[in-house]
Amino acid sequence: MLFLLLPLITALFPGGDSEFGFEEPVSYHIMWMLSFHNHSWAHLWSGWLGELQIHSWNSRSGALIFLYPWSRGNISNEVVMDVERTFQILIISIKEFVIDDLMLEDPFDLQVAIGCELHSGKSWVGSVQVAIQGHDFMSFQNKTWSPPPMGGREAQEICELFNQDQDNTYSLHMLLSDDCPHFTLGLLDAGKAHLQRQVKPEAWLSSGPSPGPGRLLLVCHVSGFYPKPVWVMWMRGYQEQLGTQRGDILPNADGTWYLQATLDVAAGEAAGLACRVKHSSLGGQDLVLHWAPHSALGWILSAVTVALALLTGLGFWFRKRW
Repeated sequence: MLFLLLPLITALFPGGDSEFGFEEPVSYHIMWMLSFHNHSWAHLWSGWLGELQIHSWNSRSGALIFLYPWSRGNISNEVVMDVERTFQILIISIKEFVIDDLMLEDPFDLQVAIGCELHSGKSWVGSVQVAIQGHDFMSFQNKTWSPPPMGGREAQEICELFNQDQDNTYSLHMLLSDDCPHFTLGLLDAGKAHLQRQVKPEAWLSSGPSPGPGRLLLVCHVSGFYPKPVWVMWMRGYQEQLGTQRGDILPNADGTWYLQATLDVAAGEAAGLACRVKHSSLGGQDLVLHWAPHSALGWILSAVTVALALLTGLGFWFRKRW
């Protein structure tokens, strides 16, 4: 049953105080997925500090993995071993619950999100979200299990059953509203050198696939920046081009971020446009990259020049050799 999550959360969220301040958003969540496909079980587990994954799980060895040296926080080796043992027991119990109580058959997917988040810099809100087969099934917040608005009778009955166990409900509430915030602040304190670092972005321009006859798609690439908040806009002088389309900010392998902003313009109107990038690491000195339509030709001419020089050198060497 889902209350078997309590020992795991208790082990993962040891108490502790921290006076370390940090800019929002501040949150820690455990994301867990258990699936039963083709008569085979699989599970994925990860821990997220905001949008940064800092914990994972080796499903083969049953080991908890700390992705950064500081992501252990104040968890001792004994607690780590307790978490690993508890999680193995939890997996077995959930499998039995799925088959015996819910009587669900192959294929089956269960997703659980557990954690806490600081709201408006004042209060912490802890929650548990449960989804089955990709649809919301039940959630926990403010000491109460609730089905979704369009939840079926089964979800309502299970929530009523769980709400009757007031001891476990209160314990879960305290873990999410007290222990989880302390644990999160401890992680922020341990990782502040990494989390508060400033990495300047690199930016370059290119052209994308033509949107149509006589038109250009200008692309501004911005990569390698940290933290995540960034402002990128195509400009003409000091006038923002409202047609700028920003893509999603995507993570790089090194923990920094990548973004591209595009602008669809008539080929004759591209001259005079520039991409402007604002980021906290730049100290108020924005990056400004001006669109140069003939820059590609310049690169080609440079490449041809280098190739000719190389061929000339090789020809001289062969004549001397033979």
